[in-house]
Amino acid sequence: MIISTLSFPCNLKNALRAGGLLVALLLLMPSTSRAQTWMVSTDVYAKIGVMDKFGQLGAYTAKFIVTDQSSGKIYTLVKEVTKGQNGVDVLFPSEASEADYFKTERGEAAKFVPNAFVWECQVGGKKVVGGRFTFSETGNDVTVIDKRK
Repeated sequence: MIISTLSFPCNLKNALRAGGLLVALLLLMPSTSRAQTWMVSTDVYAKIGVMDKFGQLGAYTAKFIVTDQSSGKIYTLVKEVTKGQNGVDVLFPSEASEADYFKTERGEAAKFVPNAFVWECQVGGKKVVGGRFTFSETGNDVTVIDKRK
């Protein structure tokens, strides 16, 4: 006894698979959003720097020291300035994921705190520049746009 089975051409099988996948994706698709969703972030930094204006030193080491006036914590960052570069700018607080970042003697990374800070840069163990800055509190607002009418 010969049993025959229904055989579909290869192209028809592929078409049915693709159609089934499309139906599954349509069923699993999220429903239409009723409002726009936004994400927001704010990063506050102070950019401080030093520069040998006339390039007389050649290569030198710049040691940045930032002191938190409220807690008394001292954060340092050392940067090598190559000949011909003349100067360098750094961001405080710097990301701890970077190779060089502001940290205390115990290795604690500096982070944003709304406080007053003083800073200086030393070259050859002597203060060459300095200043002060203040971080105030930051906030973010998100406006939700409703599409219903």
